[in-house]
Amino acid sequence: MLDDGDHERFAHYVKKDKILSSAVEGTPVRALCGKKWVPNRDPKKFPVCPECKEIFEFLGKRGT
Repeated sequence: MLDDGDHERFAHYVKKDKILSSAVEGTPVRALCGKKWVPNRDPKKFPVCPECKEIFEFLGKRGT
């Protein structure tokens, strides 16, 4: 099931390998924040999801 909500307002962080398979197969992806949807627009035109950004930064700090 795909998520409704604010995913249309933000660009989300998704694993790179999932983006390619989604583009080819049209399968949904799950963002770091948990949103699930089929990407179909240019993420550069939207602000980054604050939840995804926070999770991404946290994960990056754990690796240092």
